[in-house]
Amino acid sequence: MSDDRYCVIGNPVEHSRSPWIHARFAEQTGERVAYGKRLAPVDGFPATVRQFRAEGGRGCNVTVPFKFEAAALAGALSARAQLAGACNTLVFDGERVFGDNTDGAGLAGDIRAAGVELAGRDLLLVGAGGAAAGVLGPLLDARPRRLVIANRTQGKAQLLVDSHAAVAQANGAQLVACGLDAIAGAFDVVVNATASSLGGGPVPVPGRVLRPGALAYDMMYGPAAQPFLDWARAHGAAPRDGLGMLVEQAAESFLVWRGVRPDTAPVLAGLRALLAAGG
Repeated sequence: MSDDRYCVIGNPVEHSRSPWIHARFAEQTGERVAYGKRLAPVDGFPATVRQFRAEGGRGCNVTVPFKFEAAALAGALSARAQLAGACNTLVFDGERVFGDNTDGAGLAGDIRAAGVELAGRDLLLVGAGGAAAGVLGPLLDARPRRLVIANRTQGKAQLLVDSHAAVAQANGAQLVACGLDAIAGAFDVVVNATASSLGGGPVPVPGRVLRPGALAYDMMYGPAAQPFLDWARAHGAAPRDGLGMLVEQAAESFLVWRGVRPDTAPVLAGLRALLAAGG
């Protein structure tokens, strides 16, 4: 019996660690899964998906810059994908394409793995693009006391506040938007969801936003996250990169596809060891 085929589609995609992660999940669970990666032309995401489906693909992960296109391509969306307006997970079932977003569950799960509970805490989410949209709902579901979305363009942050107002109210969370130069107060958790790390730009917020011992989380990992992690240490915060989020969101996708959730701790430990060794 042949393995069921999955992949990650993105541009760029060569750097992706998802095939390694899903290979470990398959070994751990005994699921017959073959997972690869596909580079899609910037204007060729739908065609790449169609080709993979025609070859027998059962589903795929979607990374930058195609998460919004993936949501438009899906015929049905999970509640969390509808809220985010973006997908990172597609399921192919005959002619049906189902879209989900596991990014927020991955982030919230990794923050818990770091020993930090968000309930009753003050949280700063820096950025208002697709990455922020994908994680905002699950962060609110963790019932923080206050969640501030800070963005260079405040209007874009306000759109996220408006679209998530009902979720915030249901969870008893204060949800507000502001510009990067108008952040009031300090926070227990600061999450960088901007592309500043990828571009090698400066940390987009001042050190005063960090309470002593705060968790400072960059959704990037590897060299891209290092300036943010160094900044966090310099200001007395606990730094954490997005590698754990990567593993957690992958486990959530695996659950969507296979109905079983792998144990993420040994996979994350193995991945950190691999990267430390230059693998």
